Amino acid sequence: MSSKLTTMNLYLEPAETRRLASLCGPFDDNIKQIERRVGVEIVRKNNHFQITGLPRHCLSANNLLKQLYIETQTVKGSTPDLDPEQVHLAIQEAIALEQDDSGDDKALFIKTRRGVIKPRNPNQSTYVANITRHDITFGIGPAGTGKTYLAVAAAVDALERQEVRRILLTRPAVEAGEKLGFLPGDLSQKVDPYLRPLYDALFEMLGFEKVERLIEKNVIEVAPLAYMRGRTLNDAFIILDESQNTTVEQMKMFLTRIGFNSRAVITGDITQTDLPKHIKSGLRHAIEVLSQVEEISFNFFVSQDVVRHPVVARIVEAYEAFDRKEQALKAEKERRDYQHNASQPSSQLQPQIQQEVLKHES
Repeated sequence: MSSKLTTMNLYLEPAETRRLASLCGPFDDNIKQIERRVGVEIVRKNNHFQITGLPRHCLSANNLLKQLYIETQTVKGSTPDLDPEQVHLAIQEAIALEQDDSGDDKALFIKTRRGVIKPRNPNQSTYVANITRHDITFGIGPAGTGKTYLAVAAAVDALERQEVRRILLTRPAVEAGEKLGFLPGDLSQKVDPYLRPLYDALFEMLGFEKVERLIEKNVIEVAPLAYMRGRTLNDAFIILDESQNTTVEQMKMFLTRIGFNSRAVITGDITQTDLPKHIKSGLRHAIEVLSQVEEISFNFFVSQDVVRHPVVARIVEAYEAFDRKEQALKAEKERRDYQHNASQPSSQLQPQIQQEVLKHES
């Protein structure tokens, strides 16, 4: 690919003032965001856009402007304004396509009655492909990378294609600083807020009324993980969300519930565990134990895959950088302590060793 700058001319037709204003955003904020994130310079005069940058960046910006202009088409006499989320997601998708050497030919689309849902970056494409090809799929990464949303979409698609007879969504009701006993209501009402994100995704894809009907018929079941014990789940699409909050025993229990003609997707973020510090996460343990099992796929997302507000990706990156710094400081302290102890005479070390032995025995 050429490293020389090039200039590309784009004329958007029809040249409608209202649509062009919607595309550019207030004070040309949308154009500035495209320039900053795609890496180009854009000069506009009416419907003529002059794009300068590396050839591949210019092509991305050119396609991006065309796509966004289509979304400003007048509907029922009014021109919709592009909101920042639309622009952000379109830019993210354009960047992902540019980075993916294979292009968009292998991208998978999930069809639901509310529309087509498509992956927005290479990691999401791989994730969706693995869900369709494997009996058990793990989606691991930070919040906002689409792990749960795409899993629910794949489950709805499988149900409507009659590949499965029911959908089962579950997550551990782990207390994140709160105590369930102080919440009002019975056990079902106490854990219901923990399952709300799963309901929200279903409502968006199927509509409130249909989801309610399917829940009444037990075609869709949303339940806390504790309710899975002792069951065998056949002909089902099962999603375990927030799996970083499972214990090793709970994860093993869940994985052994899977029956014939069933698929399972397990999502979680190992950096956001609400378990007590002395309890190992079942998700982390599963990565270590099951990584060589052929029927199971592991998909790891990074901060660049976040499809929420751009600041979310920067927040994730900041936390990751802080954790790396903390680990480096800890390793350096341990190295210095080791060197200090190694430099002491054995007569000075003996009392320390005896103290450690007594402490361990007590």
